[in-house]
Amino acid sequence: MASRPTPRNGRKAEPAQAAALPEVAGLPARAAAARAVAELLGQNRALALEDALAQHVRGLDSADTGLARAIATTTFRRLGLIRRVLDARLERGLPEHQPVLIALLATGAAQILDLAVPDHAAVDLAVRLAKADQRTQHLAGLVNAVLRRIARERDEILAATDPLLDGAPDWLAEHWRETYGPERAEAIARAHLAGATVDVTVKADPELWAPRLGAALLPTGSLRLPAETAPVPTLDGFESGAWWVQDAAAALPARLLGARPGERVADLCAAPGGKTAQLAAAGAQVTAIDRSAPRLERLQRNLDRLGLAAEIVAGDVLTLDRPDEFDAVLLDAPCSATGTIRRHPDVAWTKSPQDITRLTILQAKLLDKAASLVKPGGRLVYCTCSLEPQEGERQISDFLAAYPAFERVPVEPAEVGGLSDLIDANGDLRTLPCHLGGGTDARGGLDGFFASRLRKRA
Repeated sequence: MASRPTPRNGRKAEPAQAAALPEVAGLPARAAAARAVAELLGQNRALALEDALAQHVRGLDSADTGLARAIATTTFRRLGLIRRVLDARLERGLPEHQPVLIALLATGAAQILDLAVPDHAAVDLAVRLAKADQRTQHLAGLVNAVLRRIARERDEILAATDPLLDGAPDWLAEHWRETYGPERAEAIARAHLAGATVDVTVKADPELWAPRLGAALLPTGSLRLPAETAPVPTLDGFESGAWWVQDAAAALPARLLGARPGERVADLCAAPGGKTAQLAAAGAQVTAIDRSAPRLERLQRNLDRLGLAAEIVAGDVLTLDRPDEFDAVLLDAPCSATGTIRRHPDVAWTKSPQDITRLTILQAKLLDKAASLVKPGGRLVYCTCSLEPQEGERQISDFLAAYPAFERVPVEPAEVGGLSDLIDANGDLRTLPCHLGGGTDARGGLDGFFASRLRKRA
């Protein structure tokens, strides 16, 4: 068993700059992946993996960028398994105080266990990266020994996997078991491990666009692109603004709002704008509000490409002073985003129970504000891309108890393509990653979403 490294003088090692990398094929991609993973495993857990990768792949060609993304994403998708494997092969367990070393070992293990990468390449390039960094130079032998052992024992390791614990920390896995039961929780986990497809929403004529894009028309009305498809911006209809990328589940809350031409509709926490586009395409007069100016700039670019218009407001929803102004309000509240783990596996490892507690407080405040914006007789849809009932079902239960002026308008199966299993006992929308064959069908799955439709009594 390999020994656990210890910091010199018993203290945490100081950050150091990595040396210039030798010119070896595949090394820059692996360096970018390891650095992005180390950043999230260290102190910067508020950063999304995509944002970390964007910083570290600058200057790389498309092939290396794709490889870096695949390695980093796979590392987080299997991080539970990888952590157990490494912990068992280091004499004193994982060196939690050394995220750079853990990232080197984890990204190497991910290649060996889950990617079509020759073992010798995964091991050799991880050792080269260790030698190129002052913080890990003296640990290159350890990296070599541990990864070679994992390669030798791969079949044994893969025979003892646990879908739920492979892709989520213990606290989150246990929470899903309690919420959904062991069988459904494992189905969710299998869907996460399978990854996500790319869905699009069209402005009109999905039956026409499905064959043009080689896509499957889902019961809910979204189109699902084939697994092997060209880059999205090169596809027919993208430049002309015929459609936009949006998960099939994410497209449902705006449809449930039922915006009509000429209605005044508020889209709260609107960026990046998929729901804004849906509401504008329905002919509504949309006010899109978000506190992030850069994200609103992206929203505006998307609307420009699609030939759609909306009033864009940069600011805090909680300070908005427009009472009883809107016929309908859509609140896609900030949340833990655990419903998006199949496409963003880092979410499982960068969120904590404390984050969920903090977010539920904010969600309740936003619901209070949203309620004040709705006209008597108007509609309110609250939604989150979270699997956690504290951020969905319980929020609405508490809200209805506090606001007798609002009543639930149950979702009907016909509104979700006849998929009655997407509707819970209260008549709210609850999609899960395992729906539509997620985890069992390579073309299946949905993001995890909750949505409740409410009406303000006249």
